[in-house]
Amino acid sequence: MIAHRANLPRIPPQCQPPQIEVFADMSVASVFPRLEAKLPSVQKPIQYVGGELNSVVKDWDCAASSEAGGPTVRWALMYPDAYEVGLPNQGVQILYEVLNERDWILAERTYSVWPDMEQVMRTGDEQGRIPQFTVDSHRPVGAFDLFGLSFSTELGYTNMLNALDLAGIPLHAVDRGEDDPVVIAGGHAAFNPEPIADFIDAAVLGDGEEVVLAISEVVREWKAEDRPGGRDELLRRLAVTGNIYVPHFYDVAYAPDGVIEAVVPNRPGIPFRVRKHTLMDLDQWPYPANPLVPLAETVHERFSVEIFRGCTRGCRFCQAGMITRPVRERSIKTIGDMVENGIRKSGFEEVGLLSLSSADHTEIGDVAKGLADRYEGSNVSLSLPSTRVDAFNITLANEFSRNGRRSGLTFAPEGGSERMRKVINKMVSEEDLIRTVATAYSHGWRQVKLYFMVGLPTETDEDVLQVADLAKRVIAKGREVTGRNDIRCTVSIGGFVPKPHTPFQWAAQLDHEATDERLRLLREVVRQDKKYARAIGFRYHDGKPGIVEGLLSRGDRRVGRVIEEVWRDGGRFDGWSEHFSYDRWMESADKALAGTGVDVDWYTTRERGYDEVLPWEHLDSGLDKDWLWGDWEDALAAAEGADIEIEDCRWTPCYDCGVCPEMGTEIQVGPTGQTLLPLSVV
Repeated sequence: MIAHRANLPRIPPQCQPPQIEVFADMSVASVFPRLEAKLPSVQKPIQYVGGELNSVVKDWDCAASSEAGGPTVRWALMYPDAYEVGLPNQGVQILYEVLNERDWILAERTYSVWPDMEQVMRTGDEQGRIPQFTVDSHRPVGAFDLFGLSFSTELGYTNMLNALDLAGIPLHAVDRGEDDPVVIAGGHAAFNPEPIADFIDAAVLGDGEEVVLAISEVVREWKAEDRPGGRDELLRRLAVTGNIYVPHFYDVAYAPDGVIEAVVPNRPGIPFRVRKHTLMDLDQWPYPANPLVPLAETVHERFSVEIFRGCTRGCRFCQAGMITRPVRERSIKTIGDMVENGIRKSGFEEVGLLSLSSADHTEIGDVAKGLADRYEGSNVSLSLPSTRVDAFNITLANEFSRNGRRSGLTFAPEGGSERMRKVINKMVSEEDLIRTVATAYSHGWRQVKLYFMVGLPTETDEDVLQVADLAKRVIAKGREVTGRNDIRCTVSIGGFVPKPHTPFQWAAQLDHEATDERLRLLREVVRQDKKYARAIGFRYHDGKPGIVEGLLSRGDRRVGRVIEEVWRDGGRFDGWSEHFSYDRWMESADKALAGTGVDVDWYTTRERGYDEVLPWEHLDSGLDKDWLWGDWEDALAAAEGADIEIEDCRWTPCYDCGVCPEMGTEIQVGPTGQTLLPLSVV
C-alpha cells in the first residue's frame, strides 16, 4: 500500500526541502483516498502519487490569504502523454513555476493515465467513477478554472479527448457550461489547432511565459466582477487581446471542391488574424528555477537549460525553426547561474544545454569551457543535443566530455544526397561531413549517429540510397584514421511530414507504401555489403504513423470528426508504436469524412497551390506568405540544379521573412562580454 502524504510521519521543518510548499486546507476534496486502495492493481503506481521534490501544493483559495486578495485563479496543466514523458517537458515545468509564483494563482499538473489506470477510474467505486486528477493534490481536473494542454506533437490529440472525458468535461466546447474549465491548447501543434477546434475553447500561439499570466489576469478580473456575461464573455475578453485564438468566434466556409473559401470572425471586435506571442528577454525569465525531480524513471534524467530560443538557419522542413523566430540568446552569466541553481536544487548529474541548434550560440565556446572548468572532477556531465556538422569543432566536443563521459556524436544531414540537401536548404556537403567525423574518430570517438528523412519533396529512390553510400564512407574514414575496426555508425531515418508555417506547407506528402519501399531498398543495400553491414546500425519508422501525423498537422475542422471517432474506437497513446493502429485511423477517417468530398489522401498526398486558403492562414506566425512561397519555389529550382542558398540572417543581411517587423521584434545575439566567473570551481 502506498501512503498518502497526509498520512506520512511529519518531517521537521529544518529537514524539509525549502522548495516544497504544502498547504493543508483543501476546500475541493482530493480523490486520493478513493485512489489509494486501487494503486497496487496498476503498473507503475508511483507515477500517480505526486510529491516530487520542488512540487507545489497550494490552498484551494490561496488568494484569500495573500496580500493580493480577490479571487483565486486555478490552472490544471497537462502534457498529454504518460508521466515518464510528460514530467520532463520543459514547457509545462516553466508554466507551472511561473504561475505558482503568483500568490493568487494555483497551478497543478496532470498527465495521461495508462489503460490499466483508465479502467480502474472508469470502474470506480461506490461513489462512482474516479475523475481525471492532478498529481499535486489529486484534485479533480474538472474543478479548475483553466485546463491548459501543451502539444509538441499532434499524436497527443486522442489523449486529450480521453482526459476530457475522464474529467467529466464535455468533449465539445459548445456543450460546456460556466462551471467547466476553459480548455486552452499551446505548444508547437497549436499553430494549426483547427483539427481540435471543436474540443478546445482557445489556443495560444508562441511563447507562454507572459501570456499565461495575462490570461490569468483576465480570468481574475472577470471572476471579481461576478462573471458578467458568463463563459461567452470571458472567451470574448480573451479573444479581443489579439494573442488568443477562440475557434468558436470564427466561421469556416468550404467550396464545393472541399477547399476552404474563408475563415472569418462571426462577431464584432474579434481580430481577423491572431498573432503569436514572443518573449524577448530570456534573461528575465530564468526558468525552471525549481526543476521537478521525478519519483519514477522518466525519458530524460537530466536538468535542461535552454540557452537560446529560435533559429534562422532556414531549413525548409523545420516548423520549429520557422515558428520560433527570431533568435534570442541567453547571456553566458544567466546560463551559468541557471546551471548552478538547477544542479543544487535537483541533484541531477547531467546538464543538457538545449536549443534548436545549441552550437550556434555566439558564446558556446566560452559557455562550454566555463562550465567544464567549474565541474571538472565532479560527477556533473554536460551534453549538447544533435549538432550541426558545420557548427561542430573538436575543442567544443572535448569540453563537453572532459569529465570522462564520452557518448556518441549525433549529426543530422537530413538529406541523403547533395541535391536533396540543397532542396531543404541544409547546406552541408558530403566532404564537410566526412571531414567532421574523421576529426571525431581520430580524437577518440567510436560511434556516430546520422539522422535522415525520407519522403522529402522531389526525392527519388537514388537520393535515399545515397544514405548507404554516406554511411559506408563514414565507417571507412573512421577505420582509416583510427586503424581500428570497432567503428560504428547508426543511421536513423524518419518520415518527412509537411508542416504549417514552413515553405513545405504546400508540398505533397509521400504515401506510406512508397516510403516503406524506399526504406526496404535502403536496408537491403546496407545489408548486402558484408564489409560494412555489421558496422552500420539501421533504425527507422514505417510510413503509416507519418500519414496520420500529416492528416492532423495540415487538417482543418473536419478532421476533428476523425479524431473523435478514433478515440471512441479505443485510440490512445498514438505516439507509442505498441498502441498506434493505422487501420483504426483509416477506418475512422472513412466513416467520419463520408459525404464531405475529402479523404485522407486529400489532406496528405495532395500538393497545394498558392491561392488555396490554408486552414491556419488566419493564425499569424509572423512569416510573410509571399516569402514562404518564394522559398518553396527556390526549393523546386534547387531540385533542378539551381544554386540557391538562404543563409542564416544572424550573420547576413535580412532576407525579409517578415518576423522582425511584423512582430516588432529583433534578433538578439551576443557576444555579451560577460563570463561565468566569479563562479567558484566545485
